[in-house]
Order: sequence, then C-alpha cells, then structure tokens
Amino acid sequence: MPREDAPAVTSRITSTVFDRDRPASSVVAASLVGTQQGSFWLDDLAPRTTYPPLSGNLNCDLAIVGGGYLGLWSAVLAKQQNPGARVVLLEARTIGWAASGRNGGFCEASLTHGEENGRSRWPNEIERLTELGQENLAAIERAVADLGLDCDFERTGAIDLAVEEHQVEWLREEAADEDTIFLDADAVRAEVASPTYLAGVWHRRSNALLHPGKLAAELARVATNLGVEIFEHSLVQNLDTAGLSVTQGTRVVTRGGTVTARKTALATNVFPSLLKRNKLSTVPVYDYVLMTEPLDADQLAAIGWQNRQGLADLANQFHYYRLSADNRILFGGYDAVYHFGRRVRSSYENRPESFEKLANHFFTTFPQLAGVRFSHKWAGAIDTSTQFCAFFGQARGGRISYAAGFTGLGVGATHFAAEVMLDQLAGRTTERTELAMVQGRPLPFPPEPIASAGIQATRWALNRADHNRGRRNVLLKTLDALGLGFDS
Repeated sequence: MPREDAPAVTSRITSTVFDRDRPASSVVAASLVGTQQGSFWLDDLAPRTTYPPLSGNLNCDLAIVGGGYLGLWSAVLAKQQNPGARVVLLEARTIGWAASGRNGGFCEASLTHGEENGRSRWPNEIERLTELGQENLAAIERAVADLGLDCDFERTGAIDLAVEEHQVEWLREEAADEDTIFLDADAVRAEVASPTYLAGVWHRRSNALLHPGKLAAELARVATNLGVEIFEHSLVQNLDTAGLSVTQGTRVVTRGGTVTARKTALATNVFPSLLKRNKLSTVPVYDYVLMTEPLDADQLAAIGWQNRQGLADLANQFHYYRLSADNRILFGGYDAVYHFGRRVRSSYENRPESFEKLANHFFTTFPQLAGVRFSHKWAGAIDTSTQFCAFFGQARGGRISYAAGFTGLGVGATHFAAEVMLDQLAGRTTERTELAMVQGRPLPFPPEPIASAGIQATRWALNRADHNRGRRNVLLKTLDALGLGFDS
C-alpha cells in the first residue's frame, strides 16, 4: 500500500516509468486485434452447471442472497456445521458471474487490505488480525484439498515491486523474516525479468493464486452435494418481515416466488443493498483486466518467473499481474473508474482507453514480449468501502447478517466473512464476532453529487502523488486523517 512518509522533494511533477518508456503504438494496436470482451475465467468453464430459477414458495432454515464467494462459502460452511439444516441460495444471474468470476485470482491472507491499513484503523488488534488472516488462508488451502476443489490453487506468495526510486526505500522498511525477503534490483529481476523493477519484497506465504471461475463453480458443486438448493436467475426484490416473529424469520421475495427463512445471509457485494442502512456504505469502482494468449517456451524463458509469484507495484494507481495455469499473463489495475450515481452497468465494462493504457503498461513492463496478443479483456465493479476492507452487521433483530465492502480483496476474506455471518446468525459469541473490525462500521460515502466530485478529485490527487515521489497533498492527508479513502 502506498506510504505517507515519502521523503521531502520539490513539488515539481515528474514522469513515471510508464510515461517515459512507452512501447511502439503498433505493438499495442496489434496486441488488441481480435481480443474478446469477456472474462477468461468464465469462458474457461465448459460445460457450466446450470441451476433452475425459484418458482413458488418454500421455507428454510437459512436463505443466502448472492452466488459469489461469500454466498457460496456461507452455504458450504453452514451445511458442514449443521448438515440437517435446509439451506437455500438465491442468485440474480448465474453462479460466480460478477466479481467472483472477474478478479485476478489473488487469494491473500490479509483481512485488512494490508498491514498498514489495518494498523492505522485497529492498532490494538492488528497482530491478531494478521494471525487470523494467515489462519484463514490456511483453512482455505485445507478446504481445497479436503473438498477436492479443482481450482488451480498455488501457494506461490507475492512480490511487492518498486518501479520508482522512492519506492525502494519503502520496501527496505518492511519487516524481514523467513517468509518476507527483500530483493534488490538484480535479485528481483532474477525472479522476473523486467527492466522496470528496481527492488521487491517477496511475501512467500501470505498469498495464493487460483482460478476464480473454477473456485466458484467448485464451491457450488460441493454445496449442492451437501444438500444446498441453488436457484439462479432469481433476483431478490425485497426482504419482508411484516407479520413474522423473530423466530419465524424473513420473507425473501423474488419475481418467481418467496423463501421464508428463519435466518438470512446477505452476500450481495457491490450491488445495491437490500438494507437502507447500507445505501451509502459502498461505491462501485470499475477495474480493468487483460489476459494474454498462452506464452510459448521462448517467451516464458524471456521473463523467467519460475516461482510463479503474484506481482503488484507500489503506486497509488497500481498494476497487479500473475500467470495462469496454462501460462497466460493476467495484467490488470491502474484505472479505477467511478460512474455518477453508484451505477453498475454492463456498458461500463468495455472502455477502450483503459485497455489500451494497460497494453501500453504491459509492454513497458515486458518489452521482450512484443508480439504477444491479448485473448481476453474485461472489467468488473469492486465494492469499495471507505475503510478499504469488509464491514459486517446484523439487522431485523438478528434475523439477517451481512458483509460487504471487500474493496478488491474478497477472494480470501470472504471465507472469514462467511464464518462471521454464520456465528452472528447462530447467536454465537466468538473471537471473530467480538473484533472491533467486525463490530464497527466504516464512514459512509456522501450522496451525489458530492460523492462523484470527491472521488474524481481524489483520483486526480492519487495520480499527482504517483508523479511526485508518492507525496500526498492536503486532500489526501485530510482523507487519511478522517479515515476515508478511495483506491485504485
């Protein structure tokens, strides 16, 4: 995460490596010819299991709204905890079609979007939160093995990359231990060959890589084998408790029918909350991704990357990238685009200027791969919260629990969040439910038009900081002091 303590320099705006070392426009143009609009992870699932829409009315012990990772983990864990419970999962479209099928496949241990963010918000808990994050990642790894989840899981770790001189000192300040290794320019380029790399820190155990689409599909398979009833194309329109006691629960209303559930878990991610209290708690921020065709042996040899780590640079507008199981490179990030009114629209997913910018930055990073083409391009909306990580809560007298606001780090954290929600719904007081991170709430984003103006101003300030050795201006420092944030 970008630091706030960059050395004092003049206020002159400078160029970054991605401004200075641009590839030929012909290389970029050729790489995007014939690129398919759509997530590679979802296209790579064939055949895809389908589930019927809800038709009619039924009763159950637990209704889960949302068929992404949070809803799927909740379903699997609920049946493992209570095999006799009737569990129903309702998905508005298809399993894993939204964020769970569009992310980079980084399964990180951190529950707090990095140690620095967690320490600034929950200093008294950060050591334990770090341990819980590591325990959570280990639990996911065990689940992959025990449940036979075919999702290309690799415990590769990840490298934080310095691509500007001032970022090298940031990396030198990171605590070193047997699982955290500082790499100078020669060492990091020996791991992955890029002329842009000036240093790196390899976190050897705090990250895994996986196939996002396969994980969603496999969790749905396991859930149905455990007895969970999954309904696709069943958009929940309303939560109704009129005339129902707390023990009778909530009516979960769709166009095709109604589920009366004793308890309800909301896992709706970036989409408009079914609870008014959360209307301003998140904003949808669009993130853009490219995926190359599989690299051949010579192309792989040109970049090295034998240890297959996940990679990310340290800018405010950062890039993340990794290898797939069939040796494609996923390259995403940098642009973080918000649209007025908190709208989530499929039309926002095709943004040529963002894809061209990513392709430019890709060939700046790996000039030796000129000639590689991108097979897929896509985008998805991230449920951004002002605290940069998930928040939790309950409603309707404990009948409903929810988690949202994962801010791009939901692949791993949704497993932990599912455990929190199930603890809350069962009335269990556990270490998880007593955490200040779980009991608190992030500050809301303001309503429009203030939200849009503020976010655009913040994006401008973040870009300016990246061009000014990381120095944060008055706006960013004020937001930091208030515990508010917006990130790419």
